[in-house]
Amino acid sequence: MSNITRRRMCAWVLFLCLSLSLFCVVYPIYVIQPFRHQGAQELALALVVARFRPLLTTVSALAAVLALGGYWLVQARKWRRVLPSAGAALVIVLACLARINIYELMFHPDRHPAFTAVRDVKLDGAEKVIAVRIGGEARAYPIRSISYHHVVNDVVDGQAIVATY
Repeated sequence: MSNITRRRMCAWVLFLCLSLSLFCVVYPIYVIQPFRHQGAQELALALVVARFRPLLTTVSALAAVLALGGYWLVQARKWRRVLPSAGAALVIVLACLARINIYELMFHPDRHPAFTAVRDVKLDGAEKVIAVRIGGEARAYPIRSISYHHVVNDVVDGQAIVATY
């Protein structure tokens, strides 16, 4: 096999590793986000990708490092090694990012919710809420605001509750 063929093959492997890693990290984030319609098949695929992305990106990072090593062996010009090296480094960074649950970083429980008397509430008549009544106390958590936190810790009639969306 000629050096040109080996360089091209290594470059294609690097490109495929980068594409796979980018897809594994970005696609689930794009699909699983609040206020965006998700089709059943699209969501199912995103969940499968999210489940297997640590393995896929690790294998991809190892393949990228091996391909980069092969590229370096046949590419004598150092300036031509820069782009493949940056690509392999990006694959490694994506493999690390694949282990971070972005949703835990984005959504934090609302530990101190504020409430307004019913007569002072400015909600649209069709707005959905999560309603809780315990004993003589009632609370309503608007989906619009709870969707940013996903979890509200509260105390209703002396009992600790968690309202979640």
